[in-house]
Amino acid sequence: MVEFSLLLTAGIALSALAVAGSLAVRLGYSPIPAYILVGVVVGPAAPTVAGVSLGLLPGPGPMRILADLGVVLLLFFVGLELSLDQLFSNRRRFLRAGAADVGISLPLGFALGLAFGFSLLEAAFLALVVFNSSTVIIAKSLVDLGWIADAESRAVLGVVVIEDVLTALGFAVLSVLLVSGDDLAGVARSVGLSLAFMLALVAAAYYGAGALDRAFDDTTGEVFLLGVLGVGALVAGSGLLVGVSEAVAAFLVGTAFGRTGHVDRVERLVAPSRDLFAAVFFFAIGLSTDPRLLAAMLAPVLVAATVTTAGQLASGYLAGRAYGLDGRRSVRVGCALTPRGEFSLVIAAFLVAAGTTPALRETIPSFTVGYVLVTSVLGTVLMRNADRISTRLLASSRGA
Repeated sequence: MVEFSLLLTAGIALSALAVAGSLAVRLGYSPIPAYILVGVVVGPAAPTVAGVSLGLLPGPGPMRILADLGVVLLLFFVGLELSLDQLFSNRRRFLRAGAADVGISLPLGFALGLAFGFSLLEAAFLALVVFNSSTVIIAKSLVDLGWIADAESRAVLGVVVIEDVLTALGFAVLSVLLVSGDDLAGVARSVGLSLAFMLALVAAAYYGAGALDRAFDDTTGEVFLLGVLGVGALVAGSGLLVGVSEAVAAFLVGTAFGRTGHVDRVERLVAPSRDLFAAVFFFAIGLSTDPRLLAAMLAPVLVAATVTTAGQLASGYLAGRAYGLDGRRSVRVGCALTPRGEFSLVIAAFLVAAGTTPALRETIPSFTVGYVLVTSVLGTVLMRNADRISTRLLASSRGA
């Protein structure tokens, strides 16, 4: 593969994204799966046609920082729309919805791991992979479909936050168990540090909004943009240092800005950067994907996608009802929670480096790549057709 300059690499990446996104929009679908798939096509493991490889780029390395900023900004905007005031004032509804989702989805993933013949620890890692809905894919899809201001989006995002927090805690415990064995003191320190960081962020977001408001009062457009990006990246990066998902950290930063008088300004000045960096993030997922892994794990991926999608539609519907939504909006919740993505890939990358068995080092990471691609595409299709699905399901239930 020819080695390109960083500038030419950026040109290839952005041009490929523009073509793929334009085609997806013209076909009436979310561009997210298109961004992932075009990354596969031009990545290091690209398919070969007539003896010529389509691969143009060596991997996601040169654009990793832009992809990370995409995660931060997507979750920042989620927090901006769903403020802490809403979270606390509706905490019982969020907890009921989260319990309905977690009570089905997490045990289902663990049972699936045992059915595949994995050990208890391996099955627990697989459960996290198939349990956590993709916050960035869901957030982008909610914006694209115009659902972000609707009641079901609050239920979806509340459940996603609960999933992210539980996944972060579960990942912290399992990773320490994997690395440290039966070192209970190490487990306690890691979990305690993560909890302390998140509690500190919640307190800062809730009580520090006034100071944040004043700090950005007199800033110009470019300084305002730099300041928002800087604060979001700084807090998200600090979260990673102590084992907290950058998704949760960025979300909490967004909730803090949501309690200031700068919401309209953030949406006007920062949203274009969000869309650019988010596209790069999904493209980077594609660059990291080897299509040969999809062929090797096709059967278990399809089985898992079928079982967990059915379970997610059921648990999401129950979560919506527990939140107080009607049947149509509850079906939307189930469809929206279907995609898996960034956190699953983070877990897979950790297992490649730290796995102690062939299943942890090879099988589960390979499975994760295929599973994320299938559910990311399936989830966006289900979201787009959610109202049609709800009409048929509700009509069938009334007929029965």
